[in-house]
Amino acid sequence: MEPLTTEHTKMYFYENRLQTYSGWPFEEGCACTPENMAKAGFIHTPSENSPDIAMCFFCYKELEGWEPEDDPVKEHKSHSPLCTFISLKKSVNELTVEEILKLEKERQKFLIKKTCNQVVEKFEEAAKSRRAEIMKTALDG
Repeated sequence: MEPLTTEHTKMYFYENRLQTYSGWPFEEGCACTPENMAKAGFIHTPSENSPDIAMCFFCYKELEGWEPEDDPVKEHKSHSPLCTFISLKKSVNELTVEEILKLEKERQKFLIKKTCNQVVEKFEEAAKSRRAEIMKTALDG
């Protein structure tokens, strides 16, 4: 388990999540402002092709294709109903050490699941590619 002092753990705090929103395409007059995104647990993780990718720091759910009227909390709950962070009833600053440790255990489970899914996807891509090579060889022979 990664230590509680990692860079990632800073994202439990709203201000640190908000600082990730440089270049966010929705600034004012809409529901998905940087402030609302950060309050919903999202950090801005843009790519060259997708400037509006946001990921929950806790459950690692990534969402893109945001519309100005999208409510970040509703979208988060809809796409990741098992996220413990979005269901918290009190602010991180009010949590006990025991509650934070339980939360961190849950976050680690999401991280392990995401990592395993990535490994499985890579394996399936490699298997598909190899299968195609074998079929081509069989058909050419």
